[in-house]
Amino acid sequence: MFVFYGGLFFLLLSRMIFIQATGEADGQALAATAESKYEREQVLTASRGMILDRNGEVIAKDTLSYKLIAVLSPKATTNPEHPRHVNDSEKTAEVLANYLDLPQEKILSILSKEKAYQVEFGKAGRDINHELMSKIKAENLPGIVFERDLKRFYPNGAFASHLIGFAQKQEMEDGSVKTIGKMGLEYTYDKQLTGINGKIRYSSDIWGYLLPNSKEQIEPAQDGFNIELTIDKTIQSFLDDAMTRVEKEYTPEKMMAVIADPKTGKILAMSQRPTFDPETREGLSDNWLNENVEQTIEPGSTMKTFTVASAMEEGKWAPNDWYKSGSYKLLVNTVRDHNQVGWGNITFLEGFQRSSNVAMAYLLERLGDKTFLEYLEKFGFGHKTGIDLPGEATGKIISKYPFDRLVSTFGQGSTVTVMQLIQAETAIATDGTMKRPYVIEQIVNPNTKEIVKDSKPKEVGSPISAETAKKMRELLASTVTAEHGTAKSYALSDYTVAGKTGTAQIPNEYGRYEYGPENYLYSFLGMAPAEDPQLIVYVAVQKPKLPATELGSAPVSKVFKSVVDNSLKYLNIKPEKVVATPSIEMENYKGKEVGAVQSSLLANKMQVVVIGNGKSISAQYPESGSSLLNGNLVLLQTDGDVTIPDFTGWSKKELMAYASLSKLSIEFNGSGFATSQSVSKGTIMKTETPLVVTLRSPEERLSEQPITEKESSEEQVVDTETSD
Repeated sequence: MFVFYGGLFFLLLSRMIFIQATGEADGQALAATAESKYEREQVLTASRGMILDRNGEVIAKDTLSYKLIAVLSPKATTNPEHPRHVNDSEKTAEVLANYLDLPQEKILSILSKEKAYQVEFGKAGRDINHELMSKIKAENLPGIVFERDLKRFYPNGAFASHLIGFAQKQEMEDGSVKTIGKMGLEYTYDKQLTGINGKIRYSSDIWGYLLPNSKEQIEPAQDGFNIELTIDKTIQSFLDDAMTRVEKEYTPEKMMAVIADPKTGKILAMSQRPTFDPETREGLSDNWLNENVEQTIEPGSTMKTFTVASAMEEGKWAPNDWYKSGSYKLLVNTVRDHNQVGWGNITFLEGFQRSSNVAMAYLLERLGDKTFLEYLEKFGFGHKTGIDLPGEATGKIISKYPFDRLVSTFGQGSTVTVMQLIQAETAIATDGTMKRPYVIEQIVNPNTKEIVKDSKPKEVGSPISAETAKKMRELLASTVTAEHGTAKSYALSDYTVAGKTGTAQIPNEYGRYEYGPENYLYSFLGMAPAEDPQLIVYVAVQKPKLPATELGSAPVSKVFKSVVDNSLKYLNIKPEKVVATPSIEMENYKGKEVGAVQSSLLANKMQVVVIGNGKSISAQYPESGSSLLNGNLVLLQTDGDVTIPDFTGWSKKELMAYASLSKLSIEFNGSGFATSQSVSKGTIMKTETPLVVTLRSPEERLSEQPITEKESSEEQVVDTETSD
């Protein structure tokens, strides 16, 4: 017995010495095994970078969402009376089918997986919003839990969608899920927008509790870079709303529009139709191109702007000289005016105002083909502008034959891009110097505040002098104000407008032009105010369904007038006629009794909202010294619980002020004025609970009403020229 037990003790001692010396047992490193057992790691999710407008307003960002998880293992339950795992798969599947985009049978098959501790529900179980999460939680389903997650949020709906694009979650080869840019800026700048996840490492016991003297090792997440655009969210909303309204009324084949700052080249708004909602991808077709950049068009008579500017710069423009309108013959080819017969002997000034093709033919004789082509080169046609967007098209100026050069003077045959038209127009709208268009203001690393990219206005040529530019603005303004001007329907009541209409034929698949009143690309390239342009606007509508009483300029002018009038007022550009309105000045109410202040403000016909239920005022909006009109909103902050008011009719600025004073998290869907809210009036809110407010512009709300307004016969005397 002594020898037997002594031998066992010797073997055990030898084994212990071996393990201590080598650190291995059964071929496994014990330290590594212990570390893997007790080492815990938690992922710190990095946010994808935000896309912002020029004022810091959010266009795209990551926002809080939830991921649905079903715990299947009975080991999760410690008290049978309160199960923490799915104990009734059929009932759970039946209930979840009411909330998830999955059939009951599919949910049941997921819940029936053997040996799985917990399961997820794929795409249908991700990106769940707070409202849906709350409804599922209220069902009290055992084993159904939620994990906080991030989803890409586009608060403005169909908003410059082909420019911004979209990003969506994609399952990678290793089983992880990652948000990937699929289109537009989200795709082009995916590398910059994508963040790097961080980690937290710590040692714990088998139950997951932190071990004594164990230190957390934190590797912070690096959020993706923020992209700040030149786009102005308000102006973009004006444009999108107007285009949506016109699209519904005229159902065109497609539409394009761009608004730019002529003094800098900054693109303030860019849109096209058809479009889509980047949040849901509803409306997304097989055309993923940003047509304002990546497609070419025949510009039609908008090109006459640059033909006349070239002649004017060369001293060949004589507005009071006469010519015979109607037709012009070059060898075996004939150019005709859009009414086929012309207007007899008229001046070149009247010819331009009437958009005469024959006037351009005679002007080319004076200017010369070679000089004309040199000026097209100076204006940047036939070359990429260099805008900071991918896939820019080049366009082509046809010049092989004399007739090619002739028809190019009024925009037929040759092709250009919308960006080229915008860039060339900046020379006319300012001092003769062209500005390169751009949309990326800067790219910022939010982790270090470092500016990774910083764009500045860039001059790209001076095709004409400041004097010529001024004369051209006056000439273009006359197409709006002259009795026989083709752009009369583009006139605004409060601002002067200068510009040129265009009606371009559309080549079919066989290379021949289509005919018929609706088979044209109707457009307008203009600026306002005419004396000192603050905006350049290009609008094009292709193949609209026109009533018998309307001409092709009707849908184009409805977009242009709405956008320009609203945008100039938003930019505080002084109208020609200003009416004074009486106002009152805000006092400093901080520290005063809320009831007395509220009564005083109500007596002055102010709209008063009290935040909290305290007795004294701690903050206010607007600040003291502000001038207010009757009916303006005043916010008074006090202590205590925050009760949600009815936000209907509130502006975005007022909502942001309310969020700042109340410390609530408010997300905005759309732009304009509030029409609905996710939490009803009278609800007492907690600061961590998200609140979503939907906004819509007045134009958008009016668009749902039947259109009864008819244009006057005078307004219908507008552009019908065809470049044939």
